Amino acid sequence: MPLHPATRLRDEAATTAEFAADVRAGLARRPKRIASKWLYDARGSALFERICTLPEYYLTRTELAILREHAGAIGAALGPQPLLVEYGSGSGTKTRLLLEALQDPVGYVPIELSRSALADSIERVADAFPQLAVLPLCADFTAPLALPAPPRRPRRVVVFFPGSTLGNFDTREAVALLARMRRTIGAGGAALVGIDLRKDRATLEAAYNDAAGVTAQFTLNLLARMNRELGADFDLDRFRHRARWNALAGRIETHIVSSVEQQVRVGGRRVHFTAGEAMLVEYSCKYTQAGFERIAARAGLRVECSWSDPDGAFALELLRPP
Repeated sequence: MPLHPATRLRDEAATTAEFAADVRAGLARRPKRIASKWLYDARGSALFERICTLPEYYLTRTELAILREHAGAIGAALGPQPLLVEYGSGSGTKTRLLLEALQDPVGYVPIELSRSALADSIERVADAFPQLAVLPLCADFTAPLALPAPPRRPRRVVVFFPGSTLGNFDTREAVALLARMRRTIGAGGAALVGIDLRKDRATLEAAYNDAAGVTAQFTLNLLARMNRELGADFDLDRFRHRARWNALAGRIETHIVSSVEQQVRVGGRRVHFTAGEAMLVEYSCKYTQAGFERIAARAGLRVECSWSDPDGAFALELLRPP
């Protein structure tokens, strides 16, 4: 099916040099830490799509159920003729549900760091909505962005940020990202943000330690990516995945743990790992409703409406500037 004539990919994706610089800085930290955005190369994105279908990973199916149940109310709340901007487009399944509920959207801007994931998302959305102007942007949504201009003037900009991806940022980073989102939507816009709500430890830890080991493959793929792109020599058999609930901080913390004392070459440098040393690669923060409202307020946003599942496991939050 031919694409809408406005469909043009703008590529501002991070370069290998930026990846190398970030890894170098992260490995020099104490404790070591690599930003979670680097988990999402082509293979990482594909593995994450598999994670979303696993029985332990309740987040995706719960958010989809919320969208199916409340799509009409969400679409009415967002209003007619919006420009929909999505941070981290992924497979686009949730996007298609939202687009079906929107009244006369003037365009869709998927923003995705993985070019392959973005290409897949563009194809699926274009097949479902051939008359919609799709304006893809291959970029890091945490960096300042200039949005592509749609062929028609929108009444408002709506940012869609599903999947509880906001939870991958600590509180300071989340406030900064929401503040940037507020600037993107402007005075008359809105944001629809998915958040995972706090629940029992067993359920939370199972979601990030699936029995099939797909999440472990996803995490350790970061080492494989460094081998491929940075000429590193990580032996993946000498590292393991670990995800644990930190009740005090209110988040799952995912680490890559060195099983033995070892030296690894990364970008021409030797990096020492002690036996049992853990390198942080992802936060997955879990929220209370009141706690999320406080974070949003610090970013200059208010929660206008919230939609949740019957068990209160997950929520979609509608945010607007006050």
